[in-house]
Amino acid sequence: MSKLLTVSPSPHVHSDDSTQKIMYRVVLAMVPALAWSVFVFGIDALRVILIAVLACLAFEYLIQKYLMKIKPSVMDGSALVTGILLAFNVPSNLPWWIIIIGSLAAIGIGKLSFGGLGHNIFNPALVGRVFMLISFPVQMTSWPVNTQSGIDAVTSATPLSIIKEGISNGTPISEISKNLPSALEMFWGGIGGSLGEISAALLILGGLYMLYKKVITWHIPVSIIATVGIMAGIFWMVNPEIYINPVYHILTGGLMLGAIFMATDMVSSPMTPKGQIIYGIGIGVITISIRLFGAYPEGISFAILIMNAFTPLINYYVKPKRFGGK
Repeated sequence: MSKLLTVSPSPHVHSDDSTQKIMYRVVLAMVPALAWSVFVFGIDALRVILIAVLACLAFEYLIQKYLMKIKPSVMDGSALVTGILLAFNVPSNLPWWIIIIGSLAAIGIGKLSFGGLGHNIFNPALVGRVFMLISFPVQMTSWPVNTQSGIDAVTSATPLSIIKEGISNGTPISEISKNLPSALEMFWGGIGGSLGEISAALLILGGLYMLYKKVITWHIPVSIIATVGIMAGIFWMVNPEIYINPVYHILTGGLMLGAIFMATDMVSSPMTPKGQIIYGIGIGVITISIRLFGAYPEGISFAILIMNAFTPLINYYVKPKRFGGK
């Protein structure tokens, strides 16, 4: 009789997915935006991406092998994803040595100091990005002009920076809007900014691919974008001469990049659909609060990191019903 039953610990549901497969699907989803950034900013974009990727891979290998004394896991694809995302969050004219410092912060502080993949509380690429922004604010906010045939030596402000500066100077939105790109330009990729945030269309394309492959679910991206759109729309309706319409908040800056590729990091985001919606709403509220009332024109990076810290709390209070429970 005892041979009729096989008792084993959970999990009992298995999948042919692996960490490596998931990571390389994320990489594939980023290829359209990556290719567009190289087309727009030329060889400098490729330089930034290669330095960030190689530095992240090297730091992961060296720290794991010589400091942590464990088998390096550089082939699982997670360091590759971190390197590309880090490059996506910086301007194409960023000096090489700053990229290396940011890569060390991303891998050494954001990932391996917590024990490696699966243990990190914060998104590693965002840790590196915020570290560089705080340490090197001038270099991190000097944007090359988008010429769609290579970079120009002249630097320009992003739409969010133009809006923030104009409002600070008392200029009405109706005047500021004359110097802003159209919604179609922002959607397709005719604006300046960090490498990975210049084309909302290609980021959405990558997000749809990840949804199709079940790498992510809709809960986090939709809740972030909807929250930002609703909040920005409320302020815009209250006073359209002080607050820009919600389309600009959705299509400009790093909102799409953050909502689709960074907030959805499986390690640092909540596990349940309900928890993911709460998490996404929190990111949206913090993002629009920083953009409208903070010192920075952008807020998505800080918002994601803050909500990363709340993820364990969300997981604790928002739990799925136990099998057989009431």
